[in-house]
Amino acid sequence: MATPNPADAGAGGVVAAPFKRPRVTPLSPWGQTKPSAGDRMFGGLSRASGAVIVALVAAIGAFLLWRAVPALQRNHENFLTYRGPWITTDTSAMHFGVLDLLQVTLFVSLLALTLAMPVALGVAIFLTQYAPRRVAGALAYMVDLLAAVPSIIYGVWGLYVLAPWLRPVAGWLEANLGWCFLFARSSPSNAGGGTIFTGGIVLAIMILPIMTAVTREVFAQTPQGQIEAALALGATRWEVVQTTVLPFGRSGYICGVILGLGRALGETVALLIILRGTQEAFGWSLFDGGSTIATKIAGAAPDFDDPYRAGAYLAAGLTLFLLTSVVNGVARTVVVGAERTNP
Repeated sequence: MATPNPADAGAGGVVAAPFKRPRVTPLSPWGQTKPSAGDRMFGGLSRASGAVIVALVAAIGAFLLWRAVPALQRNHENFLTYRGPWITTDTSAMHFGVLDLLQVTLFVSLLALTLAMPVALGVAIFLTQYAPRRVAGALAYMVDLLAAVPSIIYGVWGLYVLAPWLRPVAGWLEANLGWCFLFARSSPSNAGGGTIFTGGIVLAIMILPIMTAVTREVFAQTPQGQIEAALALGATRWEVVQTTVLPFGRSGYICGVILGLGRALGETVALLIILRGTQEAFGWSLFDGGSTIATKIAGAAPDFDDPYRAGAYLAAGLTLFLLTSVVNGVARTVVVGAERTNP
């Protein structure tokens, strides 16, 4: 080190220390500090995990397509528009289509979503903004327990307990609103039980826990400072919910709704027990029977010993796979848009 020069001393005779250049940490090409070995390992594992998920999804889609193509080649109908009976006994000349199955799947899922959305929103607001802490914890636990009930229990309960209760309601709706196609009874034996009306209500109860849980967790993260500021300005509790909680949790609520829709689209056992299959074309009535894509596949398990008959049902499964992918993609776009408008 260089010897200090006495001439550099100040008025007090103190010699200034020599200047030392600080040590600079090397930067990565992105302008951040160079990651450690642990960071690089964790980043590599994260990217590998993401790649595995993408590969699994692609492999499932490829498998469904591979098994469905031979059956589609032997199908004598338009798979996307045919609404007649599903006939696959003669594998050399099969007749099957997915349109009715797709319509029933969407209709019962949207009915369940329409019933569950306001309930999930109301429960989440009550648990996070109105209920005392002890009551909120107990009620949230009870709502979460609904997700632990097996699907077969929901199906049996819906068919043998809920359906008889709904028969008078179905009769009243048909008598007073029968002019609307939604409430026009297609068959006297279907009113109240074994119908989309019963299946949609049961499905709404099944998707309620996941929608409520996601919405509740997001609402609970609302900045307390914003809530206290609104209260300090004289806002009522409901005005606080309107001006702070709902705008902050909009994207989370949308995520919960889409997760519930995904659960509804793929539900199998409960609807297999409740819905009464029919060969008639679907008429968009709440009192119609029918089959969803998932229940049609589950109910045809004995046909899976033949590759062509199994391929016909796997073609329907491929349609459901693509439908859920589109729904998730749209949901992601909506959530990103909501986050940009309300950062």
